[in-house]
Amino acid sequence: MSTQEPAVPEGRTPSVPGEAEVPEARVVHLTAEYWPYARTGGLGEAVRGMATFQHRLGSEATVVLPLYQVIREADLELRGFGKPFQVRVGPRTEAARLWEAVPKDDGPRILFVENEAYFGRPGIYGERGQDYLDNHRRFAFLAAAAVEALPRIADLPVVLHMHDWHTALATLYMRVLRRGDPYADAVASVLSVHNGGFQGHFPPEILPEIGLPAELYTVEVMEWYGRANILKGGLVFTDMATTVSLGHAFELRTEAGGFGLHHTFGALHDRLAGVLNGIDYGIWDPATDPDIPTNYSRDDLSGKAVCKKALQREYGLPEIPDRLLVGMVARMVSQKGMDLILEGLAVREAEAQFIFLGNGEPRYEVALHELAARYPDRIAVNTEFSEEREHRVIAGSDALLMPSLYEPCGLTQMRAQRYGTVPLARRVGGLADTIQDGVTGILFDDYQPERLDWTIRRAVARYADPMAWEDMMEHAMDQDHSWERVVRRYYEVYQRAFEIRRRAREEE
Repeated sequence: MSTQEPAVPEGRTPSVPGEAEVPEARVVHLTAEYWPYARTGGLGEAVRGMATFQHRLGSEATVVLPLYQVIREADLELRGFGKPFQVRVGPRTEAARLWEAVPKDDGPRILFVENEAYFGRPGIYGERGQDYLDNHRRFAFLAAAAVEALPRIADLPVVLHMHDWHTALATLYMRVLRRGDPYADAVASVLSVHNGGFQGHFPPEILPEIGLPAELYTVEVMEWYGRANILKGGLVFTDMATTVSLGHAFELRTEAGGFGLHHTFGALHDRLAGVLNGIDYGIWDPATDPDIPTNYSRDDLSGKAVCKKALQREYGLPEIPDRLLVGMVARMVSQKGMDLILEGLAVREAEAQFIFLGNGEPRYEVALHELAARYPDRIAVNTEFSEEREHRVIAGSDALLMPSLYEPCGLTQMRAQRYGTVPLARRVGGLADTIQDGVTGILFDDYQPERLDWTIRRAVARYADPMAWEDMMEHAMDQDHSWERVVRRYYEVYQRAFEIRRRAREEE
């Protein structure tokens, strides 16, 4: 089975070559989340994977994120990194300090930006389902503090790798407010868009609050349907932009998939690259996983049946070995395809069992619990997510359900393939890039309940042929989604960013 990437349809952004040399430049990741310290979704895990494996390949990698209350409350040893310093954002000058996580093992350097007023709160972005009203100021402070401290963090040459809208202001601060500063002018910038649906748009009156001139509020830079769009401004000024799959890089340039920013993404041309995320094979390996009942491998799949039986017992389902068991590990939100599941018939009628693990919008949680109460022999739900439960569901299920409305990259399908659990997914974003229909998973196209029903019934029919199903399992387990393979692609992005920065400086 070939593990090459699928062919690129005409008009798609080309993928980045994967054999770039490890650069001498220091890499500083600026992020709102980093696993295991602060995480709400896949962002923190993705940044952790990049930084960790860049460090293992010999790069000098540093991660900078806020010192949230949840981090203060964790069992984490911190030590001061330099002296407190002042950060000016618009009309305010406020104190900041960096703290370093005392390393317990070999890994990238982790620095936390302290400001009790902004980050000493129970939530990362908000509480009780509501964003903090001053998020524009909170993350403007993070970006400004990082830019201010950057010369103390890393000597040139430096790549500042920003992640999502929360950090995008850093490149505006460097290119607009610090233009002419020899250090800032030399820093190459990369902005990764992990989820284009989150852009940081606010009333235009925030511009003076975050220290930016009113002249930036134009359709070419930050104006977006009467709002000031922070991600848009960051994309305009960054040297290179990436997103988390080849398919999503293409979708972002379309009206249907660009979340209102398709013109901005299209204007980037070859400054936008699609680079898939990876997974850590040291954590996600059925042969060594300590969180599953029995270990197994591609060469000896017997343990998977043991994991399935234990999972059925854990969730109160009949222990029927030849009944297809479909697991879903996801946030219960519309993006993950919950409407298709609830409106379709297959979950109620197909000869299969279903386990749903995750929490989310109350309306979806309630609807799933009602289904489980109505069909207790076929459907089980657990809205108390934990990583240990995630491992058990992925190892014990025969198939994984991912009928996403959109999916920039997706990590769960990669984990499932590693465990011989066949993804049943919609052909969108990173799912299209990582699943080969009928070979390493089963795909459908149209976002309609009938198409999901057809996919589930197709899986039931395929499962009835043990040799055909095992063939898909083995092909899925053959895929290489490791971070070791992925990280080298970012080095090519960094090389491009330095070249663009060099040309920009020559032209000034």
